[in-house]
Amino acid sequence: MIAILQEYIVDILIGVGYTMLVAVIGTVVGLAIGVLIGVYRTLPCPRNKAAKFFKRAGDWVLGAYVEIFRGTPMMVQAMVIYWGFALLNNGQTLNVTFSGLFIVSINTGAYMAEIVRGGIISVDRGQTEGAHALGLSHTQTMFNVVLPQALRNILPSVSNEFVINIKDTSVLNVIGFTELFFVAKDIVTQTYQTFRTYLLVAIVYFILTFGISMLLRLCERKMDGKQNFKLLGSQNLDAQSYALEAQND
Repeated sequence: MIAILQEYIVDILIGVGYTMLVAVIGTVVGLAIGVLIGVYRTLPCPRNKAAKFFKRAGDWVLGAYVEIFRGTPMMVQAMVIYWGFALLNNGQTLNVTFSGLFIVSINTGAYMAEIVRGGIISVDRGQTEGAHALGLSHTQTMFNVVLPQALRNILPSVSNEFVINIKDTSVLNVIGFTELFFVAKDIVTQTYQTFRTYLLVAIVYFILTFGISMLLRLCERKMDGKQNFKLLGSQNLDAQSYALEAQND
């Protein structure tokens, strides 16, 4: 394994680079797609008949997108999209890198849509009612009150999707995308060291996913803030007494 690592370190690092590129961009774009779909699907149904029709039609289309991409393997989606484009364009295929980014992004978007929708629904309804009582519109309430809380609530799920994407990029080797698993297959064809090569790659995948998981958990703890807070004074104290107590403390 050490000999393989020393000889093919450059190829392995290139594979790691492409794997992380697709995982990062796919997760970010997928989250953006998920936010847009999640916000749309939680909009209140309008009273106008025409607007109600278009809202329900949009819900049906987006619901079909979510169910189709969550209900089929990413490997199959990659083959259908990549070769389907070639079928419609006289054999002209998409750029492999763009194809990989596109496939992972839209697949992740389907999962993120349900995650975001669940996060929005999980925010207490009183938050929305309070914002409306203050005169905020639905859009202002969503983007200034509900969505920030929902995004914080779904952060662990988003982090989990990122880790999953690091591993799932391996399915893109079916369209010739040069990620880590594709590099491993190439090394095997040259060395015939199947077990050692794939064990080495498994260790690299574990280092990537474990390291990213620890980093994301650290970010979550930083966002949570301190667990213990020191209360200064009492709400029953007047301003002068409160200032004096704070100074003595």
